[in-house]
Amino acid sequence: MNRTMITAQNTLTQLQKQMDIVSHNMANIDTTGYKRREANFTDLLFQHFNNQTLPQLEVNRLTPNGIRQGVGAKLAQSQIVGSQGSLKNTERSLDMAMTAEGQYFKVLEQGENGSAIRYTRDGAFYLTPLSANENMLVTSNGYPVLDENNNPITFSSDVKEFTLQDEGRLMATLNDGSTSSFNLGVVHIKKSQFLEQKGENLLGLPENMAELNTPVNDILTDLNGPLRNQISMQQRVLEQSNVDMSKEMTELINLQRSYQFQSRSVSIADQMMGLINGIR
Repeated sequence: MNRTMITAQNTLTQLQKQMDIVSHNMANIDTTGYKRREANFTDLLFQHFNNQTLPQLEVNRLTPNGIRQGVGAKLAQSQIVGSQGSLKNTERSLDMAMTAEGQYFKVLEQGENGSAIRYTRDGAFYLTPLSANENMLVTSNGYPVLDENNNPITFSSDVKEFTLQDEGRLMATLNDGSTSSFNLGVVHIKKSQFLEQKGENLLGLPENMAELNTPVNDILTDLNGPLRNQISMQQRVLEQSNVDMSKEMTELINLQRSYQFQSRSVSIADQMMGLINGIR
């Protein structure tokens, strides 16, 4: 296999990964609070050839001296784009939307390997009964919504109305006029590239945090205490995804053209090898 085939094959596999990212964005255009991902590419290793025998022949050259021959490109990073999505009125008292970039609700995911704290922008919350007199605040997938102390939020089953107050405080008014309130757990994510998609519109820290040698505080900050005045959210609305279908379609067309170009390179290289092998 010659150098052209190797370069094209390496790039084709990476283009397929980018195509998967674009397809995933398009599939989640109607997912509440979804944040699109963007792929960034970088060059693989390349070789430098000094093709001029005399250095003075390179004088006044506008491009770098010599010739660089690479072996393709690779997907360097798939990063979350945290731009704000549009807001949609729902008139549900348990629908809430973050109106500041980088802020996420904290929820508790309960799986086969135990429970773990996850983060989401999906503020479509519901109540699930725990007993005859107590309900718990959960996401649309049934995961408990956490307060500022990472505890599930529970209310009396005799709730008449929910009101979202300043600094992310959710107050429940009972039928007898009494009230109870909880501070919703909110974090501000500073380095979203460290987070992994855990499925069901949830983000979480990677399993190999120890290997990354990066403190959790450098990645996210719990908005507790005096930091709660930074929380910005709105009730009775939901944040739509920030996926722009026209932009994703344009990206998909460009990917298709690149894929065809690399595939054509393989075909041409194969034809050239056939001609060379046919020479007697």
